[in-house]
Amino acid sequence: HFGVPVLFMFTQRRAREAYLPRAAAIYLCKKYTLKSFPVMGRHFGGRDHTTIMHSVRAIEKMIALNHPIAKDIEALSEKIGGTHD
Repeated sequence: HFGVPVLFMFTQRRAREAYLPRAAAIYLCKKYTLKSFPVMGRHFGGRDHTTIMHSVRAIEKMIALNHPIAKDIEALSEKIGGTHD
């Protein structure tokens, strides 16, 4: 969806172009799964649970501010299979 390699989601690289796509993926994982922050962190390149929490909160804030990422999250949610709240 964002045009970055999927591998960027799961490596420890801190590439700037991967930040928003990775944060969106983390947000959607939290929204659609029951995985804990530590478990999600392990899946996203061994990141600390606080990094995962920060990503979720950052996307929530961007959505609240009607940042363009909100439309991406909506589109990806529809592809996943619904708009769970």
